[in-house]
Amino acid sequence: MDVKGLFDQGVSKARDAVSSIAVEQRGFVRALARLCDDGWACGWHERNGSNASYRLTAEEIQACRPYFAESPRPWEPLEAAVPSMAGECLLVTAAGSYFRNVKDAPARALGIIEIDLGGAFWRPVWGFEGDGRPTSELAAHVILHGVRKEATDGACRVVYHCHPVPVIALTFALPPDARAITRALWKTMTECIMVFPEGVGAVPTAVPGSRQLADLTAEAARDHAAVVWAHHGLLATGATCDEAFGLADVVVKAAAIYRDARLLCGGAELAYPLTDDDLAAIAAGLGLMPNPTYLASAADAAEQTGVAASVMPGSAPDSAGE
Repeated sequence: MDVKGLFDQGVSKARDAVSSIAVEQRGFVRALARLCDDGWACGWHERNGSNASYRLTAEEIQACRPYFAESPRPWEPLEAAVPSMAGECLLVTAAGSYFRNVKDAPARALGIIEIDLGGAFWRPVWGFEGDGRPTSELAAHVILHGVRKEATDGACRVVYHCHPVPVIALTFALPPDARAITRALWKTMTECIMVFPEGVGAVPTAVPGSRQLADLTAEAARDHAAVVWAHHGLLATGATCDEAFGLADVVVKAAAIYRDARLLCGGAELAYPLTDDDLAAIAAGLGLMPNPTYLASAADAAEQTGVAASVMPGSAPDSAGE
């Protein structure tokens, strides 16, 4: 290599180093790195399990664009076009990355992708050092960002997926039914109906990273900020990383309380859960409008008893519901 080639190579390496530092120090990168580290500390991310993403604001894109790759990799097709995500940029965890390493090497464990103006193609423009790629569930993230963006008038910017033991265990005791899971969680502590008054969505077991899982989750996410994946984990969304992580934390805690309470009841349904009257009083007192389809009525009593009995054969069903 001649002198000019060596000089150009040095300039390129120096630019890459400056680019990494300049973007890594941005608040949104530090926030997602902290979310990943907090999730790891909670034990929600075995090995390279789970993924997360953040949709940049227009101001953040403008501030970071000078540090994007001078020659980005080629555009690649999304599994399906998402017109509402045209021109957006996402900060995404890398495929195979361990959440325990994100805070120490953000430019390797994370990357920013740009979506074309038709919402049908993507390309990496920053990060993914070492020839990394976005999470294998990228299509699901793009689709879900599009759904939650429309559902919240643009407020939702974070999609977070984790593997908490109490939530996965819950799907061995309850069917993948939004009403059954929501009511089980609502009845564990007063904060649940406050944090997710719309309830929690649920989808049946599906192949991780598959289009089927993405489509099922997108349908559930139209009306729910959190969605339980049977035998797999939890998806939580929010306007900020704090909001998404906080939502996940409440769902996980409620699932753990439900598990422990049933153990104390010998495996039977909870003896003294929050009642529907309790839930209605909490909602009225705080001016909330909980999802009415997840609150029981007299006409539901027989159905609820049947669901409870079918979930845990031989158990004594709770007269107030699942």
